[in-house]
Amino acid sequence: MQPVRIRRIRGQGMTEYIIIVALIAVAAIGVYRLFGDTVRQQMAGLANELSGESGKSARDGAKKSAEKAEKAAQAEKDLSNYYEGNQK
Repeated sequence: MQPVRIRRIRGQGMTEYIIIVALIAVAAIGVYRLFGDTVRQQMAGLANELSGESGKSARDGAKKSAEKAEKAAQAEKDLSNYYEGNQK
């Protein structure tokens, strides 16, 4: 009877671990959705600079994307206006 109880405890621990990993994944997707354009623009600027070209336009694009993300983060959302600004 003891091995069955140990197996149940391990199963419970694995289930809790999977739930935590899923929550972290959902949070990461949300953060990437908010700041993804900024990160892509910064990486483009970095790639241009490394290749010897000017990365100014990509840096400017990253700045605009960051400002847009900041405004979106500060906007208050409720059920009446949730869909506004969420379509891409």
